[in-house]
Amino acid sequence: MANILTTHQRAVRSSVVKKVIMAVTGIIMIGFLLMHMYGNLKMFQGPESFDGYAHWLKGDILYPIVPKGVFIWIFRFGLTASVILHIWAAVSLSRNTLKVRGSGYQKFRPQAQTYSARTMRWGGVIVAGFIIFHLLQFTVKVITPGFDPNAGPFEMFLLTFQQWWMVVLYAVLMVVICMHVRHGFWSAFVTLGANSSPRSGKILNWLGIGVAVALFIGFMLPPVAVLLGWITN
Repeated sequence: MANILTTHQRAVRSSVVKKVIMAVTGIIMIGFLLMHMYGNLKMFQGPESFDGYAHWLKGDILYPIVPKGVFIWIFRFGLTASVILHIWAAVSLSRNTLKVRGSGYQKFRPQAQTYSARTMRWGGVIVAGFIIFHLLQFTVKVITPGFDPNAGPFEMFLLTFQQWWMVVLYAVLMVVICMHVRHGFWSAFVTLGANSSPRSGKILNWLGIGVAVALFIGFMLPPVAVLLGWITN
């Protein structure tokens, strides 16, 4: 006899699938942020190194396995798909939570939440927005604060962050993003089954904090160095 799932069982199964999607796409976006941070730090090595890295990303990566310029479009498509799926899963899970609360099923929460946990929903939207803004600014070049669309990668970065308000905006966004990453890192690996003991839970928590701190420092060093005149042409 075929198994017939109840409405509650179907809802639970659907919720688990969405949480896994959210976890996997979240890890992909954290990977993108780490790679992007690494690339930004090449600003300290000068125009040749930074522009060479940008050229490698857009044309030479995985060549000759794939034709020049093809991988970057595969990467962009995958990243965009991850952003869309992450937002969809987050919104869908959020709606389910609100329905449960509205039904009176959950009258109180047994565990205190951290600030970053409480802001996971809108934090994820800001992370996705940051990635989209980055693509529109430095890839598509439809948002060009302080630089000409024909400028090279090093010059674009330099002219952008010679403006104090862009550095302040960047810092505020990075605080929110890193708070989201700190909790999201832990949550993603818990969802995927890595939290198998109290010790592993603590390790995941400290790893999340470490990744978030590294991202904030790594992302802020080049813009601050540009603003203070430590990085010039």
